[in-house]
Order: sequence, then C-alpha cells, then structure tokens
Amino acid sequence: MKTDLSKYNIDWYKPGGKLVRFLWFYINAIFMQSKLNPFSGFKVLLLRIFGAKIGRWVVVKPGVNIKYPWKLAIGNHVWIGENVWIDNLDDVVIKNHVCISQGAMLLCGNHNYKKPAFDLLVGKIIIEDGVWIGAKSIVTQNVVCESHSVLAVNSVASSNLDSYAVYRGNPAKKASDRV
Repeated sequence: MKTDLSKYNIDWYKPGGKLVRFLWFYINAIFMQSKLNPFSGFKVLLLRIFGAKIGRWVVVKPGVNIKYPWKLAIGNHVWIGENVWIDNLDDVVIKNHVCISQGAMLLCGNHNYKKPAFDLLVGKIIIEDGVWIGAKSIVTQNVVCESHSVLAVNSVASSNLDSYAVYRGNPAKKASDRV
C-alpha cells in the first residue's frame, strides 16, 4: 500500500465555524502562546469567551497553545504549565486538582497510516481528578487518565492509565503505585 495524500479528505470533520476558528487563531497566537502575557485570569477569560467550560482557580502559564477552546472543559484548581499544547480536535475533559506540566501535549488526533489517504483519526481525552501529567509527556486520543494517576516526565500514554498508578516510558507502562 502506498500513501496517496491527493485522496486525503476531511469534509466530515466540522470543528467549528470558519469565522470563530479564524478569530481564535489570532487570539491564541497573541494572548495565549505569547510569553509576554503572564496574566492567567485574562487567558481564562478569553477561553471562556470562546466556549471553554472552566472552573475556579485555574492557572494557565505563558506559551500555552489550545486548538479549539469550545472543545475544552477544565475543572477547579488546575495548573497548565508553560508551553503545553492541547491539540483538541475532539473533546478534552480535565477534571479537578490536575497538573499538566510544562511542554506536555494532549493530542486528540492522528492519522491512519494503514489507509492510502492517511485518514484523520480523532478521539477524546479525559483526565480525571488529581492526575499529574509530567513535563514533556504526551497523552494521545481515546485515553482516560484515571483518578490520581501519574504520567512521568517524557512518557507517552497511548492507552488508559489506572487510578493511583505511576506510568513511565514510551509506550507508558505501570512503574509503581502512587502512595
């Protein structure tokens, strides 16, 4: 099988209106991704204006990139570190007391390398209460990080993480229980 990108088609994928996506692209670049805007409250306000459901006491550090805020739900007491990328082509749910450390990536999309057209694949990500996603770690589509699980630094979660367990590596494997 040969890849034939001329057959790539995402007509079925409707992430939001063109005007809203256009406006968000620039707002995201100027106010969210910029290192010159340290004001978390202002970023939370912009996310809410663009449809994100966000709880109280959420901290969004500089350099954060969020694809579509209208596909994002964040609970209370959540920290999102510098340079986090939330590529939410599908819904991302981040519950309460979650820490997503610097440089982490939440990737809701991928491509089907088994198909000639390299079809787009999308799926949700759910991060339950008390989870810690370590620096430079990746969570892929259709993954649930169960309550109080930990994904260690520079690890890749391509399958669900059990509650109160620590995972590390690529692919992430259970290393220990969270005490």
